[in-house]
Amino acid sequence: MTKLGKRTTAARAKVDPAKVYGVAEAVKIVKGNAKAKFDETIEIAINLGVDPKQADQNVRGVVNLPAGTGRTIRVAVFARDKKADEARAAGADIVGAEDLFEVVNGGKVDFDRVIASPDMMALVGRLGKVLGPRGLMPNPKVGTVTPNIAQAVKDAKAGSVEFRVQKEGIIHAGVGKASFSENDIEKNIRAFLGAIVKARPSGAKGTYLKKIAICSTMGPGVAIDVTTISQAEAS
Repeated sequence: MTKLGKRTTAARAKVDPAKVYGVAEAVKIVKGNAKAKFDETIEIAINLGVDPKQADQNVRGVVNLPAGTGRTIRVAVFARDKKADEARAAGADIVGAEDLFEVVNGGKVDFDRVIASPDMMALVGRLGKVLGPRGLMPNPKVGTVTPNIAQAVKDAKAGSVEFRVQKEGIIHAGVGKASFSENDIEKNIRAFLGAIVKARPSGAKGTYLKKIAICSTMGPGVAIDVTTISQAEAS
């Protein structure tokens, strides 16, 4: 058995594995356990009562976190002419058309988000094997295929987070940094959970939010009381 370090042991001692916590208390514990020498990411994991293999039970969307993500997001935009100029003015890091296609098709993917104007999707669609496995393929459902390029770039830079349920029925996402105030972390968590509740698919039956836990990059998970969230965030 691997021997736990003093910091890990101390962090785990602050969490009762048999207890579920309110959001504010969970945030306080997680933030207090974030003692690494770097600014740890606050992560959330949600178990949903859905079967993603069924077309009517897929959960996907985007949410703007009120306090941002704490990350510097590099945005690539596929656009031409006026739309390309709008993207650059809005702060896009990389803008192009066929030239950008060649770079990405060659395997160079040094960005975190891809946005495309609708007229570019015939070209971008050919990059499915490169962008798809990385979760970067633009999609109108999450606002990354849009004629409003400037707003999409600004949203991405300001802290919009895409979410998509995995095959096990789980959604993972970063919802801030340990350096954020407890209030800002809580606001981000509630905004994220609110978006998940609103994205409930028509085919989901029974309990939708099954389990919720948050943790810092190096810290133990803290379970959140699902019943308080499902009632509060759905209202």
